[in-house]
Amino acid sequence: MSADPTQVLAFETDCHIFDGCGFPAPGLHSFLFQPLWGDGDSNLYFNKTMLLALLGSVIVMALFWAAFRKPKVVPGKLQMVVETGYDFIRRGVVYETLGKREGEKYVPFMVSLFFFVWMMNIWSIVPVAQFPVTSVISYPAVLAIIVYVMWVSVTFKRHGFVGGWKNLAGYDKSLGAVLPVAMAIELFSNLLVRPFTHAVRLFANMFAGHTLVLLFTIASWYLLNGIGFAYAGVSFVMVIVMTAFELFIQALQAYVFVLLSCTFLQGALAENH
Repeated sequence: MSADPTQVLAFETDCHIFDGCGFPAPGLHSFLFQPLWGDGDSNLYFNKTMLLALLGSVIVMALFWAAFRKPKVVPGKLQMVVETGYDFIRRGVVYETLGKREGEKYVPFMVSLFFFVWMMNIWSIVPVAQFPVTSVISYPAVLAIIVYVMWVSVTFKRHGFVGGWKNLAGYDKSLGAVLPVAMAIELFSNLLVRPFTHAVRLFANMFAGHTLVLLFTIASWYLLNGIGFAYAGVSFVMVIVMTAFELFIQALQAYVFVLLSCTFLQGALAENH
């Protein structure tokens, strides 16, 4: 059985250097939470990450509703900020990748995807929450699957059944004798590797970032004893530095996730793969 996160947390907060206890390093237990409702053994439960994902969805919807429920020609502060974010994804990502004519219908989805992923990442630095939802692999995986289904559907819709498979396999008769091998590699890459790396890229960055912040946070408390005070100060400075760095990574990973989604669609819409 996995460790009870509440027991682990209690141990971490009671343990200091020179007290005869080892350093309570963060690990997988740092990403486990007791159910807020239901029974974890039956897999029918509601925990902290689910609550944060739900709250994040509500916040994103409320943000856009508040900004655009009564849009003005001369926008207010909130409308201006949200419009800036919307326009950045529309022009800087979707139009640049798919073009204005092809990309316009995908703008609402990509904007929603960006703000949702960003919100899930931002929970890492929000007091009390202090946990990035995307550091749990199931959340990036579901988002990657949604993009994957859209991408494959658009591929076959645009090119037909035979043309769709040619597009996914990178069919190019100029390759000659190596064409079968190249097609097998391309199919494996597109249908299996691409969705996997799409999800893992987001997950791994947020998992690693949260682990580092947690590592220095625990170390700051652990070193608060005797001559360890000086080192605790250095560790606390690193907490601040890593948190500031995480702010950048959170936005960057949301951007990269959406950019890759648009790149996949670009390949689906292109005449030649």
